[in-house]
Amino acid sequence: MSRTDVRTAVWSPPYFRMPPFSGFVRPRLIAVSAALAVVAFLTLSWNVTIGDYPIGLGEVMAALGGSGDPGTLVVVRELRLPRAAVGLLVGVAFGISGAVFQTMTRNPLAGPDMIGLTQGAGTAVTAAIVLGFDATLGLQAFGLLGCLATALLVYALAWRRGTTGYRIILVGIGVSWVCTSATDYLVAVGARFQAQAALGWLVGNLNGRDWDAAVPLAYAMAVLVPAVLGLGRLMRTLQLGDEVAVGLGTRVQLVRFALLIAGVGLVAFGTAAAGPVAFVALAAPQIAQRLARTAWPPPIASGLTGAVIVLVGDLIARTLIAEMELPVGVVTGVLGAPVLLWLLIRTNRAGSGG
Repeated sequence: MSRTDVRTAVWSPPYFRMPPFSGFVRPRLIAVSAALAVVAFLTLSWNVTIGDYPIGLGEVMAALGGSGDPGTLVVVRELRLPRAAVGLLVGVAFGISGAVFQTMTRNPLAGPDMIGLTQGAGTAVTAAIVLGFDATLGLQAFGLLGCLATALLVYALAWRRGTTGYRIILVGIGVSWVCTSATDYLVAVGARFQAQAALGWLVGNLNGRDWDAAVPLAYAMAVLVPAVLGLGRLMRTLQLGDEVAVGLGTRVQLVRFALLIAGVGLVAFGTAAAGPVAFVALAAPQIAQRLARTAWPPPIASGLTGAVIVLVGDLIARTLIAEMELPVGVVTGVLGAPVLLWLLIRTNRAGSGG
């Protein structure tokens, strides 16, 4: 048992009852979530200040509040805010989806990057570009369809009188490598400009994002995030193991399928909006769990942590090299790789396989 689990077992947080709602009040989790929300808002505002037309942070704050000169309002609201909003929403979507997968599978290494979902979206988008179908439906639609199709394939292959988190991870790793190989082949046989377009999307990119990318993601999250929160109590029982969860009255397979649909939906719409931004879904829940000192990755704090990671990554990508904007996925990949290595070392020392 980890030190976090021991602290949780010894100290019980205060309990509130307000019919029809009841539950534990976790002051540290609330404080961490509030602090992350403030950091995310400040980072979003700072991102909006960057551009060819200089705008101060105070002017950005005023424009977000609806005041300021008309030129500044247009630049902030129509040209720069959409990109920052997409980064915020994508980070929240990936962070919450990572928390869902890691809790559902009881494995800190589980995430859309590891079980093939983002790779499936990448294969679909690359195929659309190489075959010339992207002008018909758009890259976002193909990314969405590829992610959903990969999720159904993983679930079907992992089914054996039900599914387990262990089988989902193993099958997902195999499917991810198949999708990666297919993507590499498509890039190799495509024309040079097609390969460049595919690679620009595959690394995860916020360049050129507008409200057309932000609005569908916002609508999807308005449905999927409440669904995840509504399943929160049942999701946590899965951490106790299937037998214990069944003993507590949890319909394990139904709950796991519902969580899979919600998590995949968040990943699919997030990937469709900005591409497969690497390691956010893997790292954000683990960082949030340690900040909040909970026994499981908290969904809201994980989403806010993901938003901070994406926005800070985009800020670095836009300012690291003068007169050049790197894709945000390059920065999150560099920052996320050490987290993956740390999780692998920690899991190996625990001897539990996750």
